[in-house]
Amino acid sequence: MAYFQDNTILNVSDYDDDNIIKVAPLEHVRMRPGMYIGKLGDGNHADDGIYVLLKEVIDNAIDEYRMNAGRTVEVSLQNETVSVRDYGRGIPLGKMTDAVSEMNTGGKFDTKAFKKSVGMNGVGIKAVNALSSRFVVQSSRDGKTRRAEYEYGKLLTDSDIFEDNTSPAGTLVEFTPDGSLFENYRYKEEFILTMLRNYAYLNTGLTLIFNGEKILSKHGLLDLLNEKLTAEPLYPIIHLKDEDIEIAFTHSDQYGEEYYSFVNGQHTTQGGTHQSAFREAVARIIKEFYNKSMEYSDIRNGIIAAIAINVEEPVFESQTKTKLGSRDIAKGGVTVNKFISDFLKKELDNYLHRTLETANILQQKIQDSEKERKAIAGITKQARERAKKANLHNKKLRDCRFHYNDNLTKDQKRNEMIENSCIFITEGDSASGSITKSRDVNTQAVFSLRGKPLNTYGLTKKVVYENEEFNLLQSALNIEDGIENLRYSKIIVATDADVDGMHIRLLLISFFLQFFPELIKKEHVYILQTPLFRVRNKKETRYCYSEDERVKAIGKLGANPEITRFKGLGEISPDEFKHFIGKDMRIDRVTLRKEDAVGDLLAFYMGKNTSERQEFIIENLVIEEDVA
Repeated sequence: MAYFQDNTILNVSDYDDDNIIKVAPLEHVRMRPGMYIGKLGDGNHADDGIYVLLKEVIDNAIDEYRMNAGRTVEVSLQNETVSVRDYGRGIPLGKMTDAVSEMNTGGKFDTKAFKKSVGMNGVGIKAVNALSSRFVVQSSRDGKTRRAEYEYGKLLTDSDIFEDNTSPAGTLVEFTPDGSLFENYRYKEEFILTMLRNYAYLNTGLTLIFNGEKILSKHGLLDLLNEKLTAEPLYPIIHLKDEDIEIAFTHSDQYGEEYYSFVNGQHTTQGGTHQSAFREAVARIIKEFYNKSMEYSDIRNGIIAAIAINVEEPVFESQTKTKLGSRDIAKGGVTVNKFISDFLKKELDNYLHRTLETANILQQKIQDSEKERKAIAGITKQARERAKKANLHNKKLRDCRFHYNDNLTKDQKRNEMIENSCIFITEGDSASGSITKSRDVNTQAVFSLRGKPLNTYGLTKKVVYENEEFNLLQSALNIEDGIENLRYSKIIVATDADVDGMHIRLLLISFFLQFFPELIKKEHVYILQTPLFRVRNKKETRYCYSEDERVKAIGKLGANPEITRFKGLGEISPDEFKHFIGKDMRIDRVTLRKEDAVGDLLAFYMGKNTSERQEFIIENLVIEEDVA
């Protein structure tokens, strides 16, 4: 007899040969989907599994283009079924079914057939097959075609190879994600369009067609940066390109650093070795160009940059390929650091010598950043010490066990908790008390505000350190030196759904927009939706998030149900609150588009143009009848 560490009895007979189970490879994908596509999700977030499935299929089509086979990729979405048609070489017909159903089988292992592709593990398209209720693959080449259809990864029909002189060469993949795994899922076209635009930026000359709409880019990363800029650039975008590397960057008056990095066409949203190498190299080479004593942080402050490189046999830190781990550009070749550094040393140095107007503007920006940093140096040091002491016993922060910047391991459950870590920013002790008592201590932290935070519009970053609340929030999020080590995947603003609560939301969003805009651009900031009403009778309780839902609930529950209007988060008991921050939590992502000019937005809503704002409020005021 044996014991666990907590002295409970371990019955050895509970673990014998009968407990060793062998499952088919595709069945393993269905049992452990998180190992292959990250989280499942319902399609409300850009990193949900249904978009990973689509990306895996499109990656194969893009790899065909990158091998100079086919210049068009067609993507269509009908209801919840997606199809991707490329005009490349077509999957070899004899092994077509093996390529989409046999694990660790595929052409990506042969670097002669696929150089510098994203998929290298023979997993992606098989995972799509396994996690789809219906999966169709059709390949055409050399005047012949083969078509096969699957359900849940199991072959239903196979046409074998037949003569076909009408279908152009290439591959068609059509799939419907399994609704029993991706519950109540729905594709959002905005996420698909963003994905396709990124493919276009990275593959000039490629035409992508989505439901009839053409997407293409003539200028690569230059087009991408122009699309992402929400503040006026201080100088024209510097765009440098060579074989296997492309870089574009500029500076603006915004705070912090903003990066978009790619490897072999894959958007590495969490950066990696290439992004780190670029950050270090661009600062060092600019410093060497001016031959002056400069801090790297001053050089990078306000930078908006994109970098794309091609690597042979890339190594990513997870199957979803969001962070590059490769140290070398090619097997036995130069390191990523040296490759990027050598390129910038030659091309950026030459550019700055040729374009003195840009060089002068950049130097002025660096000097302005240095001046501001030195002006708040004393305050910064004191604030760091204060935050360090507070972190030892920070009454404002009820932390969680797992954090977004923890290292990923082979433990799928642990990795899911890391990816799902979040922090609720709440209004007052009453609301934070309800959330704290009902939260998941593994993944959900709580930061409590005293009340309305300071309006930071028109203030410099000095306020982040002078204001104790903002300084402690910055420290809790771990974003003082950039968001690469952000501690929580989601920052969720949780306030009352009244005028004061809306004002607090606006003040916090203004704070992030001014000093940490990348948090919003990289989709880390959310608003928690909590119910406005509880409608119940003796048999059933319904929570309603809108007046329309309240009316429907009354209709369902019959005459004279009890109706409660929640006027604040503190009025919701912890037993009830756990339903609103669990797996069915409703959150709205704070978004920022190019047309949302940050300076103009903040000036109008948070500036001193009182009369203009009053007119806007009067013209747009909606009065709703209160409910007793």
